[in-house]
Amino acid sequence: MAAYYLWIKAFHVFFVISWMAGMLYLPRLFVYHSQTAPGTPEYERFSIMERRLMRGIMLPSVVLALVFGIAMLTIDPSLLQQGWLHVKLTGVVILLVLHHLCMRWRRAFAEGRNQHSERFFRIANEVPALLLLIIVVMVIVRPF
Repeated sequence: MAAYYLWIKAFHVFFVISWMAGMLYLPRLFVYHSQTAPGTPEYERFSIMERRLMRGIMLPSVVLALVFGIAMLTIDPSLLQQGWLHVKLTGVVILLVLHHLCMRWRRAFAEGRNQHSERFFRIANEVPALLLLIIVVMVIVRPF
């Protein structure tokens, strides 16, 4: 299995990038969606875009990123003893919680019951970028 480690890592990085593209774009769609009135064609268009992004790109990507990440840890469990990985995994858990919240927010929009403001989604849009920065620094710099 160790012979495939770099392939597994490459696929992990690919699916993380795909997932993060969605995590950076979906809250931006929510910003625009919150500016439209339920029942209008524009409102419905945003609902369709959000559903396709979540189901077609984000869900498969997050599942496969996790599968390949777990595979890397299975091949090299000594990584679990390194402090940088603990910080990275904490960031990943927070991203997974945010992903779940995005699923709930998308569903609320689809059902015409969004309760959050444009400002809320503008702030939510910045969180994945901050977490991504922390995760990338941990993986590349490995400060501890």
